[in-house]
Amino acid sequence: MATVFLSIPSKQTGEVNLAKPLKQFVQDTYGASGDFTTQLEDFNRLRASAVSKFVDKHEAALEVLYRYHDQLAAVEGKIPITENANRINFKWMDAFDKGNFFVGKLHLTLSSAAYERVCLLFNIAALSSQIAEIQNFDTEEGLKMGAKLFQQAAGIFDHLKTCVIGLINQEPTPDIAPETLGTLSVLMLAQAQEAFFRKTVRDTMRDAVVAKVANQAQDFYADALRLIQVDSMKDYWPKGWVSLVAGKQAYLHAMAEFYQAKAAGAGGEQLSRLQKAQELIQKANQRGEKHIQFPEALQRITAEFTQAKKDNDLIYHERVPDHRTLEAIGKAALAKPIPPAKPMSTNFKDLFENLHPLAVQHAIQGFEAKKSEVVNIEIGRLREATQMLNGVLASMNLPAALEDTSGRAVPASLIEKSQAMQQLGGIAALDTLMRELPELLKRNKEILDETARLMNDEERSDKELRQQFGERWTRTPSEKLTEPLKAEAAKYSTIIETAMNADGVVKMKYNEHRQGIEILSRGNVAEALPNAGPDAQLQGNPAVGELRGLMGQVEAIKAEREVFEFELQNIKSDSLASDFLSVLAVDGVIGPEVLDSHLDKLLAKFQQKVSDFCFARKTEKDDLMHEVQSRIANQPSPPLPSQPSYQKPPAPSRPPPPAAPHQPPQQQYHQPPPQYHQQQQPPPSFTPQGAPSAPYPSYNPYQPMTPPTLPTGFNPYMSMYRPPGMPPNNAAPGGMQYPPQQLPYPSYPGYSNQPGYPPR
Repeated sequence: MATVFLSIPSKQTGEVNLAKPLKQFVQDTYGASGDFTTQLEDFNRLRASAVSKFVDKHEAALEVLYRYHDQLAAVEGKIPITENANRINFKWMDAFDKGNFFVGKLHLTLSSAAYERVCLLFNIAALSSQIAEIQNFDTEEGLKMGAKLFQQAAGIFDHLKTCVIGLINQEPTPDIAPETLGTLSVLMLAQAQEAFFRKTVRDTMRDAVVAKVANQAQDFYADALRLIQVDSMKDYWPKGWVSLVAGKQAYLHAMAEFYQAKAAGAGGEQLSRLQKAQELIQKANQRGEKHIQFPEALQRITAEFTQAKKDNDLIYHERVPDHRTLEAIGKAALAKPIPPAKPMSTNFKDLFENLHPLAVQHAIQGFEAKKSEVVNIEIGRLREATQMLNGVLASMNLPAALEDTSGRAVPASLIEKSQAMQQLGGIAALDTLMRELPELLKRNKEILDETARLMNDEERSDKELRQQFGERWTRTPSEKLTEPLKAEAAKYSTIIETAMNADGVVKMKYNEHRQGIEILSRGNVAEALPNAGPDAQLQGNPAVGELRGLMGQVEAIKAEREVFEFELQNIKSDSLASDFLSVLAVDGVIGPEVLDSHLDKLLAKFQQKVSDFCFARKTEKDDLMHEVQSRIANQPSPPLPSQPSYQKPPAPSRPPPPAAPHQPPQQQYHQPPPQYHQQQQPPPSFTPQGAPSAPYPSYNPYQPMTPPTLPTGFNPYMSMYRPPGMPPNNAAPGGMQYPPQQLPYPSYPGYSNQPGYPPR
């Protein structure tokens, strides 16, 4: 029995340093949780060990791959490796592509831990098939191990087929495409079923059971053969795969018929099935070509068929039925895909077990933000109540009114304020600051205006060039790129406007209280205060003592509020970490954006940002302008415009129509036509509009005509006075008239009578 099985080649990759890029992220995100440098180094060594085990065909190599896969899956939830966070490039070669000298092997490089895990799972399945291939299928242990590993490979390929597109989000290499993974899963399942068939034969199970197992195996191989021969993939597989799979499918089909014939017993059905098995085993040897042959099976089936035919001819004499009329052989699917376990390694221990998953970390941060919000609201209420209390006290001039009840001394608080005012420079320093306010705002306003001008100029230039070149101006419109910059400029403009309003309020308050501030700056507060009368002394008044007691209660309330505010600000939430371990939190880090406290620094940075943007856009514009102009200059000249119709040469003259045969006129003249000399020419022809055309006579109507001779002394341009009785102009001397100049014309066929012509 042939023991040829197919194995999947492993994907190849290179060395990658995982520790260095991840160390900074761990410190920034889990800084308070301890130092994980050692764990990161172990993680890096674990990957290097897994990569080196791709060529080792034993179970210990599989265990290393299991551990790295489990650790990678555990790290994904704590330390993300994506295009946007912890960018680490994983480059994996196509497993089946051999490459060439000029192009090299097909590969795909992505910064994604999910892509790394997909390729690692592929290699686990490939290595499982390689270890299964070298098992001794003549032993019980080899059959069990081979069937288990083939089923595991089928389960991993089937798992990857359903999730690879969602994990990668990009066009994968052909070896991890869903179509390829589906084909490999069916092929591994067929080989696992074949291993079970060999075990049933070895265990000498009933012939009907063996036939069902063999029939299911040939069905799996038929599915694999159909998928391998798909037009888009048939040239992708290694040479010999199609022949080997086709040969095994026919071989297992033959064995199913063989064992079903043995189960049917002697007779016509046995002969029909053995004959079919003989045909199938011959076909299996033809399909297998040089890759696989089944001489033992052919010899066994032929011998069995010869003996059964001899027994039927001599003993049973049963009719051999058509194989198509026989009952179909049943199927027993013993091989099933084994999906990857979680975790795959039985001795897995997470190197980063002390780190909270990133989702839990986000949940804790969200709780801290919510806690801060509630605490700030409560602290705001406390401070608002304290401010209201201080306002009521200030309206009653307390506690300053209780500092001196004699009416002769200056209150100590007023003296302290005067001294503090003098130490800070007095009113002169305040005047200097008030004069500098417009200058600071002016500087900020100039920076913001210049920034807006740069953006507007760039946008206007882009619009003009876009209108000029149309679709050839392919770069992104400036209005889209400057939208966030304009929003930031609007924010700074609002800040400046608010500052100007605040400056106005400050100036108004300063001018209102300038006299009192000037007194505090000079230090002669006692001179500015009025003297109290003798009845103003309140030292022994009981109301003063009661008022002092109430002020003591007020100070106690303020102290209690300060203690309560401190306790609110220092509430700890470390005990909540365990409660969030099973909670899915929203991705993303919550934290307010910290802005620079000095507006001029912010505006300077913003101006630099806009300047860099405008410079980059100008460079892009120049490059695109040069490209568009070069494209226009290299375009072929347009064809010359067509010549106007009025400038075209005249069309060739139409040839004259053929002359019609001359027929004598059949109409009779009312009077005999006058006799003309042959040299007399007829008048020019005239055809009225709408008259039917007729053949012309054979004379030339365009010969010059000699005008008639005028009488002597006749001046046609002279107007003469003619007295009564004088003969008309056409009368000759002596009273004779000239004959009429118009004579009747001969009639021509096809011409109708016209005014001025004699009837025909």
